[in-house]
Amino acid sequence: MPSGNALSRRALLGVAGGALAAPAIVRAQDAPIRWRLVTSWPRGQAGPGVTAQRIVDRINAMAGGRLVVQLFAAGEIVPAFSVLDAVSNGTVEAGHTAALYWQGRIPAAAFFTTVPFGLGPIEHQAWLSLDGGQALWDELYGEVGVKPFLAGNTGPCMGGFFRTPIESLSDIAGLRVRVAGLGAKVYERLGATPVTIPAGETYTALERGTVDAVEFLAPATDYELGLHQVAPLYYAPGFNKPNGASELLVNSEALAALPEDLRRVVAEAAEAEHALALADAHSRNAVALRAMLSEADVRLEGFPAEVIAAAEEAARAEIDALAETSDLAARIVESYRAAQARMAPWSRLEADMARALARV
Repeated sequence: MPSGNALSRRALLGVAGGALAAPAIVRAQDAPIRWRLVTSWPRGQAGPGVTAQRIVDRINAMAGGRLVVQLFAAGEIVPAFSVLDAVSNGTVEAGHTAALYWQGRIPAAAFFTTVPFGLGPIEHQAWLSLDGGQALWDELYGEVGVKPFLAGNTGPCMGGFFRTPIESLSDIAGLRVRVAGLGAKVYERLGATPVTIPAGETYTALERGTVDAVEFLAPATDYELGLHQVAPLYYAPGFNKPNGASELLVNSEALAALPEDLRRVVAEAAEAEHALALADAHSRNAVALRAMLSEADVRLEGFPAEVIAAAEEAARAEIDALAETSDLAARIVESYRAAQARMAPWSRLEADMARALARV
């Protein structure tokens, strides 16, 4: 017969075992945390639409059923340009979009997508990840209760499709151009009329002549939109959008409510997608550009030097004005410009080497 001490030890072990096992059983039975993620893109759109779906799929896979995210395309819950508001006010927990859309509300937001004559994709990622840019972004969006993550990139953008030739600076004046972000301000300074149109409406607007030109993204997305079918002139370089970064927005309270490991899942899903999206964009853009030039009556054109020079001057003036809107905006501009100046010599040499190798 067991001694009293042995019995007591067994009883204690049983209680301890039960105490340790109970939380595991409770966790297994807990309902999953459910999030809704809205986007500024048509469902599955080449580039950002595909990226949004991959982010959702990656989070769901890594979370193992504990966090379940459902994707909604532009207009299914909120309009394309209402994603920030929806995440900020808690209508949804997350969104995938582009920071430049919030320039009217948050003037410095455009720096976290792209600015005219600014950082390229790798430079932009270096600024955010290594040179203090992310802390400034967190501070900027923290004012509206949102945590931003770099989450996808379509690569450098094209100058867009134009219905009529641009042979001099005077040809810009009076044009109605679909363009967003600081690029819209630059075109306005050049005498054009910027027009804000969601991605899904660009084809119809260009076809019907509601706009004279559409600047959207890079060849893969432009090709999918069919813009080459209604405007024959495809201009480069995309001076107003040298980068094509997108953002994953998460409501700060929703993110804080997650366990630490699930917060890390969200961050890692965004980071992994950014790397994949940029590689995907490079490959897709090459294929799409070749297809447009061979399948349709499309001419690849370069903006005249005087247009580029005037646009660069206008961009500099616009950024200087933006820096005066707040102390935080001034710090963002200063940090961004410092990063650009620091990386410029290597970036120029890298571009020269790429051009030389392309001729080999």
